[in-house]
Amino acid sequence: MLNISPNKLNQKVDLSGYKAAQKVFGRKHNKHFNRMLTFFSIIVLIIMFLPWTQTISGKGYLTTLRPDQRPQTIQSPIPGRIERWYVKEGDFVHKGDTILHISEVKSEYFDPNLVERTGQQIKAKSMAVNSYQEKVKALNNQIGALSTERQLKLEQAANKLIQSKLKVESDSIDLEAAKTNIIIAERQYNRTEQLEKEGLKALTDVEEKRLKLQEAQAKLISQENKLLASKNNVINAQVEINRLQAEYTDKISKARSDMLTAQSNQFDSEAQVTKLENAYTNYEIRNSMLYIRAPQSGYINKALQSGIGETFKEGDRLVGIMPSSYDMAVETFVEPIDLPLIHIGEKVRIQFDGWPAIVFSGWPNVSFGTFGGKVVAIETFISDNGKYRVLLAPDEEDVEWPKAIRVGSGANTIALLNDVPIWFELWRQLNGFPPNYYQPENEVVNVSKK
Repeated sequence: MLNISPNKLNQKVDLSGYKAAQKVFGRKHNKHFNRMLTFFSIIVLIIMFLPWTQTISGKGYLTTLRPDQRPQTIQSPIPGRIERWYVKEGDFVHKGDTILHISEVKSEYFDPNLVERTGQQIKAKSMAVNSYQEKVKALNNQIGALSTERQLKLEQAANKLIQSKLKVESDSIDLEAAKTNIIIAERQYNRTEQLEKEGLKALTDVEEKRLKLQEAQAKLISQENKLLASKNNVINAQVEINRLQAEYTDKISKARSDMLTAQSNQFDSEAQVTKLENAYTNYEIRNSMLYIRAPQSGYINKALQSGIGETFKEGDRLVGIMPSSYDMAVETFVEPIDLPLIHIGEKVRIQFDGWPAIVFSGWPNVSFGTFGGKVVAIETFISDNGKYRVLLAPDEEDVEWPKAIRVGSGANTIALLNDVPIWFELWRQLNGFPPNYYQPENEVVNVSKK
């Protein structure tokens, strides 16, 4: 049957007597079969030269174009306990609406009047700051008064020193006069005594001159005492100046020390006031956090924490919310080998899950139920699934995307590349080659400009 044996069966057995052989081996049938085969070959040859659009297929899901429009969860920045829910799942909330009320679980925040008491502490510390400021002013005035008084006292002592020095000079002159007087008295006494011996003067004259000599000697001694006293007064005046300087230096230093202490207490009180004001603001903000509010308008998806009295930590997710207004997009993934073929602005056909569609990969124009998109972002780092993430936005030049699609549903994407003959695409698929690499014209122009 397979003509494996060298013995030809058709040569030994006459098959013409059989009806099946008559129908098969009839020449008129061969003629029709050859015509059909020729016609089919011509059609296949023509089809092989028809244009075929190379594509890159991907699997993704619907998302939003902007990050702030995607589904999100609301967390509490502080730990707490659920006290009351104001919404239920599926409710629409506006931005700023209260979703739930929580209470504190930390003992340091249990006081319901914590903010008011902190405000009172701020007032008390502010008054202490004012008191220290007044004390610093008083001590500054005291230092000024002591400085003025020291100036006057030192001037007075300096004048007294000058007077004492002048008194020393005066007494020195008087001492010299006394010395001159005693010399004169001695000469007169000696002259009178000599004349008395010669009989020219009476004894009374000698005694009178002796008395004058003694008076001059006594006056000399008295004048020497006065001079020593004047010198002592000079020394005393100098000592008084030094004493005044030391006394007022001590007083002024003590006043400055008190002033610096008051300033230090003032600065410390100001630091405490600032710390209390910071705590006051933190307590106010923390009290406002006891009411969890919607960050934007949207629908409540799911309560991740439920019940009344349930506690949670800071950062725990409480409830999920889906923004009410968003720009739809498709997040798809492509193989690393296909990544160089994807460019910003590339046209892509999208088939949404649950939406009826008839897809012809190579002939997108005859596909039905697919919608247009364009590449707006290409991830530069590979994802966990070993592929690169590509974000697609609606194509304004194509049919508007269906209103019924929702974020999170699946989508199949077909990126449209070059148009090639069908025979080339078959040859590429059989050899496992990637689609033709090319760059858009605008990118080529930009590269040439650079």
